[in-house]
Amino acid sequence: MKKVGQTIKRALWGILNAIVLGAHNGHAESMNSRIQRLKKRACGFRNRERFRNAIYFHLGGLDLYPGCAMAGK
Repeated sequence: MKKVGQTIKRALWGILNAIVLGAHNGHAESMNSRIQRLKKRACGFRNRERFRNAIYFHLGGLDLYPGCAMAGK
């Protein structure tokens, strides 16, 4: 119990800041989960560059459809 108390005392300001600011690592965990799902679905890649490109492609948030600029022409 002493060790737990000392740990809480040492990290108290960080704990309070996380509670007040609502800080969490949910976004990072979500991204990691999506990358792991992509890795599992692919059944392996030839090299790291292809895996990196797949992550950028699937999780990059790019809009791959043409924009409305072509609608006026």
